[in-house]
Amino acid sequence: MVITHAIPIAGRLSGNPHIALQILGGRVRGLTQAAVGQSTVEAASRLRPDIAFVGANGIHATFGLSTPDPEEAAVKAAFVTSARRVVVLADSSKLDAETLVQFAALKDVDTVITDHEPSEELSAALAEAGVDVVIA
Repeated sequence: MVITHAIPIAGRLSGNPHIALQILGGRVRGLTQAAVGQSTVEAASRLRPDIAFVGANGIHATFGLSTPDPEEAAVKAAFVTSARRVVVLADSSKLDAETLVQFAALKDVDTVITDHEPSEELSAALAEAGVDVVIA
């Protein structure tokens, strides 16, 4: 089963007969084409997914994971809190970056998948928080 609040992800997966797809509702944010708002946060909070795959606009040694939109941050925070395991997907342009709203601390994350090694400072902070880093 895949649960998402992102319209593009739901569109890509909807035709796959091997995936049970559930989409969370809410107001669709134009930029990300993802549902946001209180109803989305409440729906995400009532779930207990095995793994949450989340994106981030920033991953910083002291600020943690962040995104510029408060409503998007609230949904991401709900998924991070409710999931048994949290995997962050972020290309290297997001490393050492801070954006407006923090949605998780590094200690809340299990794995970061990125395309380049993090800086020495971020790498040390991720290691201290017990986060596995996968370069893909």
